[in-house]
Amino acid sequence: MTTKYTVVSLPLSAFDSSDREDALSSLRGTVADNGSVLPFKIPDFKIGTLDGLVQHADDLAKLEANCQAVVAKVAESLRSVLDNDPDRLASYKMVNDKPTDHYLSNFNWNKVRYRSDKSLSELVDILQKELVTVDNDVKTKFNQYSSVKTNLAALHRRQQGNLATKSLAPIVNPSLLVTDSEYLETHLIAVPNTVKKDFLKEYETLSPMVVPRSSVDIDHDDEFTLFGVTTFKKHSAEFLQKCREKKWTPRQFKYVEGGREEEQRELDRITNEERKVCGEALRMGRTGWSESVMVWMHVLTLRVFVEAVLRYGLPLEYLSVLVKTTTKQSDKVKAALDSKFAFLGGNAFGRDKRGRVTKDDAAFSSEMAAAGLATGEGHEYMAFVYYEVEFP
Repeated sequence: MTTKYTVVSLPLSAFDSSDREDALSSLRGTVADNGSVLPFKIPDFKIGTLDGLVQHADDLAKLEANCQAVVAKVAESLRSVLDNDPDRLASYKMVNDKPTDHYLSNFNWNKVRYRSDKSLSELVDILQKELVTVDNDVKTKFNQYSSVKTNLAALHRRQQGNLATKSLAPIVNPSLLVTDSEYLETHLIAVPNTVKKDFLKEYETLSPMVVPRSSVDIDHDDEFTLFGVTTFKKHSAEFLQKCREKKWTPRQFKYVEGGREEEQRELDRITNEERKVCGEALRMGRTGWSESVMVWMHVLTLRVFVEAVLRYGLPLEYLSVLVKTTTKQSDKVKAALDSKFAFLGGNAFGRDKRGRVTKDDAAFSSEMAAAGLATGEGHEYMAFVYYEVEFP
């Protein structure tokens, strides 16, 4: 079952007691057995102007979406290299060498890396640049690995394919070829085994000036037999075209001294390079996951702070928590919080005859707009600060 996290921020005035510990206990009672509630510490950042906060709210919403996309890309890159092995994936999805859940459950704002005395604009800019760097680094290294892997696969196909595709360097004995004649040349033709008899009956009459009885059975596999046939050069093109029309595959081959050994050296070289770049890609994936998750959580922290100020105003007397739940139970957490704190939405929230919370979307949109908060299409706003986080 997938773990899901929810970050919630509520004004202390919403609780019976303004004591933070009492408020935390009350919130745990509301969530009950549907999740565990942990403190989520948010520094007192520089607030700035109302217009600035509204702009930051928009910028942070976009930046968080980018964070989510980068984390998903890193996860997919690791998954592709590790063949979706859950145990190996878990060992690479670490943050600061500890499981991601440990990092979230014990999250603290990194005051050394992102000094809280900086303006919100500066912090957003720093986080944006770090995310772009992580994305580019991971993309570059995994693209390199993909390229090397493709090259290696092509070499393996040349070594291990059938006689219609594989390298002929280890197969063809140069003594079987006419190579030094002014008028004659030998062609190599891969013929499906099912029509081998047809080939032997017809090859001499495919074009003029095919040397009679010149066919040589050079090699065969489960699908094809490789024949050598000698023709006069001036009719070679016609002979090869006729072979193609018969679905017999002409193979281009030029004997090179030491070619077999050179192919093996190239295969060994690319194999070693693939191992090396694979290791580098996995290390970059581990770093990319750690960095992108950290950036995401710091962006989310700023987003919670900005929206809390826009919703609840000053002074900064809020309780922010991380609720650790599951995808199955998250709806119950949401419903419980919605029921308990719907009154924070003012006229936008009411109750029906059975006491269930109802929402007046038009009134809510109006109140949100008046508060300077955009009601983005497809985004369900709660009566309080509420964000869900789920990792791929």
